[in-house]
Amino acid sequence: MDAYELITRNAEEVVTEEEVEELAENPDGKRVYVGYEPSGVLHIGHMLTANKLIDLQEAGMEVVILLADVHAYLNGKGTFEEIEETAEKMRKQFLAYGLDDENTEFVYGSDYQLDDDYALDLHKLELDTTLNRAQRAMAEIQGDETAKVSHVVYPLMQALDIEYLDLDLAVGGLDQRKVHMLMREELPELGYDARPCLHTPILADLGTGEGKMSSSSGVTISMEDSTEDIEEKVNSAYCPPTREPEGDLENPVLEIFQYHVFPRFETVVVERPDEYGGNLEYDDYETLADDLESGELHPADAKGALATYLDELVAPGREKLRELAE
Repeated sequence: MDAYELITRNAEEVVTEEEVEELAENPDGKRVYVGYEPSGVLHIGHMLTANKLIDLQEAGMEVVILLADVHAYLNGKGTFEEIEETAEKMRKQFLAYGLDDENTEFVYGSDYQLDDDYALDLHKLELDTTLNRAQRAMAEIQGDETAKVSHVVYPLMQALDIEYLDLDLAVGGLDQRKVHMLMREELPELGYDARPCLHTPILADLGTGEGKMSSSSGVTISMEDSTEDIEEKVNSAYCPPTREPEGDLENPVLEIFQYHVFPRFETVVVERPDEYGGNLEYDDYETLADDLESGELHPADAKGALATYLDELVAPGREKLRELAE
C-alpha cells in the first residue's frame, strides 16, 4: 500500500485529493491532528478517528491530539479542573489503544487559546464570519440544544486551531465537515493557508442500523465495556445478510469490521465448528462482506468474531481505566 492509499483508506471524504496527493509524496514529519472534547471514556467514535491516526503514523506523519479543554468549557462540560482531569484519563486511553507514545503530541487548548495573539485572531474571525455561517458550522455538533454565543465561537476556534497547531492536515468525523469548510474559507482572510482535510464516516446505530452510533443514545461500544458487555451488544446488533440494507439503513456489524477490525488486524479468523464448515479466514474486508452476502458467512458467526476482535482492541484501555480508578 503506497502512502496515499494508507493516508486515505477508509476516509469518507478527502478535501482535496490533489492537496493530499502532494502531502503523500513526502509525508515524513508532516503534522496531522484530531481535536477531542475531554469526555471521560473513549467510545467507538473516538476509536474510529484514532485508527485513522494510527494509519497516518504508519505513513510517517506526526500526530497531534488536541485535548480541547476550552472548547469543553464553552460547551458546558464542567470546570477547567474537572475537564483537565478527564483529559488526562483520555490521554492514557489513547496510548493504550495503540497510538505511538513517541510520535503523539498531546496539547491542551488552554496552552495557547488564551494567548493575546490567538484572541486577536479570533476577534478578526468574528468580524469576518456571519452569525448564520458560524451557527451552520456548529449545528451538527451542537445537536438540539438552544444556541448560545459560546456555540458560534466554538467553530471559529476550531478553524484557528489548525493554524496555531502548525498543521499540515486536519482529520475529523464527517460531522466536522462544515467546520473544516469554514476553516478553508476563512483562514486565508487572515493571511494563513487553508489545510487539506480527511473526514471519517459516521457509523450507524449498532442496534438498528439507523442514524448515528452515539454514546448519548442508542447502543455503542466504549472502553468501559467488559468482554461480556461487548458480546451482548454485538450479538444483539442489527446485521442483515447483506452489505446494503434497504432505505437509509446500514449494516453496523460490517461497518465495524471495515473501519475498526481490518485496519488493525492482518487476518481475521471466524471460528466455526467443523460440522458447519470449520473456520473461515479473511485477509481483507471485501471478502468477508462478500461471504456474508452470499450466505457462506452466517451473521451469528460474523458477530461472534467481531466481539472477539473488538474486545482485543478495547482490553488495554479497559485495563488502564481500572488502574486509574484504583
